[in-house]
Amino acid sequence: MAPRKNFRNQAKKEVKPAAVVNKNGVKAEATVAASGGGFSGTKIFTWFMVLALLGVWSSVAVVWFDLVDYDNVIGKLSAYDADGDGDFDVEDAKVLLGKLVQTTERTEEEEQHPSTPSQELQAPEGESPNAEGALVKSEATSEESFEGKLEVKAGSFEALSEAAVQVEENHALVKSIRKALFNICYLCCHIMLIAFIFLAVIFFPLYIFQKMLRTSPRISFKKKVIAYFIYISMAERSNQSLSEVLFFVSAKKKKPKLLNKFEKTIKMEIDAAEKLRKKGKMEEAVRAFETLVLQYPQSPRCRYGKALAEDGLAEKMLSNDMLQKAIGTYKEASELPNATPDLIKATLKKRAERQQFLGRMRGALATLEKLVQIFPEDVALKNDLGVAHLLIGDNKGAKRIYEEVLATAPSDGFAKVHYGFILKSENKIAESIPFLRDGLESGDPGTDDGRFYFHLGDALQRMGDDSAYKWYERGHLRGHFASVWQRSLYNVDGLKAQPWWTPKDTGYMDLVKTLERNWRIIRDEAQSVMDKTTGLFVPEEENLREKGEWGQFTLWQQGKKAGESCRSVPKTCGLLERYPEATGCKRGQIKFSVMQPGTHVWPHTGPTNCRLRMHLGLVIPKTGCKIRCTNDTRAWEEGKVLIFDDSFEHEVWQDADSYRLIFIVDVWHPELTQYQRQTLSPI
Repeated sequence: MAPRKNFRNQAKKEVKPAAVVNKNGVKAEATVAASGGGFSGTKIFTWFMVLALLGVWSSVAVVWFDLVDYDNVIGKLSAYDADGDGDFDVEDAKVLLGKLVQTTERTEEEEQHPSTPSQELQAPEGESPNAEGALVKSEATSEESFEGKLEVKAGSFEALSEAAVQVEENHALVKSIRKALFNICYLCCHIMLIAFIFLAVIFFPLYIFQKMLRTSPRISFKKKVIAYFIYISMAERSNQSLSEVLFFVSAKKKKPKLLNKFEKTIKMEIDAAEKLRKKGKMEEAVRAFETLVLQYPQSPRCRYGKALAEDGLAEKMLSNDMLQKAIGTYKEASELPNATPDLIKATLKKRAERQQFLGRMRGALATLEKLVQIFPEDVALKNDLGVAHLLIGDNKGAKRIYEEVLATAPSDGFAKVHYGFILKSENKIAESIPFLRDGLESGDPGTDDGRFYFHLGDALQRMGDDSAYKWYERGHLRGHFASVWQRSLYNVDGLKAQPWWTPKDTGYMDLVKTLERNWRIIRDEAQSVMDKTTGLFVPEEENLREKGEWGQFTLWQQGKKAGESCRSVPKTCGLLERYPEATGCKRGQIKFSVMQPGTHVWPHTGPTNCRLRMHLGLVIPKTGCKIRCTNDTRAWEEGKVLIFDDSFEHEVWQDADSYRLIFIVDVWHPELTQYQRQTLSPI
């Protein structure tokens, strides 16, 4: 028979922890190791943070709350405070000196002319009845006594002034020490605060996470391995982020050296003229620098200052002539001998910028080419040169520049987004995507531009990638787009935004009625010029088609009438002449649009929210033709007007058996003022 187990006694037994023998043969209790006993990493971290913060805040308290008695450093001179400001300084010395001199003079006068009590009561202080006689008496004083008085005065002033100067020096020393201590403590606080945030928020939880993985019996070995790799990745990322933050705190912007050796000797004169310019006194600054240029004609810095002053004066006067003068002065400054490299770079960059402002793009291109020749290793200058090529429409030249940049600096985000933009303009859609995406993700200066978000999203859409809308969302959050759907880049804030409009919403009821009443006349004139031999209808050139044929015949562009085109369709143009909201729309067009079967127009948006677009149906097949604006799809009808805001995303399909013909009329957004309509730039 098996013996009975005494479960009660067994439960009462104490289970001793198993001893663990280390490499040296010393036994250690397992419970100590398991419970984290001893001086663990957690305790080291805690004590380190406590002591560090205690030291930092103690230093701040000493400096900020004046816990040190600085009177002992300065000396016990506060007893001689004569002006009531709480300390002894030069002003106190002057007051005491004045009292001493006045006392000396009155003592000598009293010895020679003792006054009676009645005279002292009757005469106000400083206005004795014998003042005139006293003056004569003073002039008759012997030379010896006069010299003796001077000696007394001089001796007194010398003694007191020496004490005052010593006090001022002590004050200045103490103030500089206090300022240095405070700056040191302030920097330490910032560094410790950053370190505390990263250590407390990231490293400490990661340490606990690591310890939990090692000791928890509920987590399988496979899950521990996966979690441990996650932990390692997070720790590396945290360490990298901390290094970046500390580098950012310690980094200082290098100040350009604009003065050569000689100009350092006239720095005060240059600074005086520069001060006038910075205060906005441009006329005085120009005169001051002109004087300096006359005095020092070989000084590049004086010439550069003159150019800056002329530039500021041109902006103040709104004068292109003055700006052209400044551009010439910039060139003169850059060509003078002994100009420092930093001054040459600053001068020519400013010159190129102002040339572009005046629309002299080829002149700016030549200036930037000269800069790149002088500073061939400067990637930023090469990037600017690439932009200059784009501004004159030289995409091939720009492409060559950015290929050179990416060969030497493959991670340059600015070069990537521009190179991707060029590839997309060449219809190399798939190739453009990684450059646009990587450039935007880099966050480099010059990459956060709505055009790059626009073209990256468009490229992804054409490749059937739904992540396009994520990039549109990013562009919207960055303030480049009004919404994910409305992605125009040249906008006026505050205008009513909706994809589809009714004639009543626009307020252009008369124009709509005119178009719908005369739609057959407009159709007949359009069909009369559709013959391909006339060449009036030209293919769409904005690269918006995926496939098919799409032709257009323009009557008004940017508010300007195409006279030759209107002579071909005089009745249509005559109907529109009395509607300035359409013919005067500088950000729109009036045109016929013919689309052949099998045509698909990519999803796209117009350039501006300042216009609305009217479509008058002229020849519409019964089925197969439709237009989508945002998520609402509609179809045209012959003789009817559809109105939508083309700054919202829209897409067109033509899957009928015959052509589709419509008349497009752009009109100003009804909420634009007359002043805005007159002053907005054409698109």
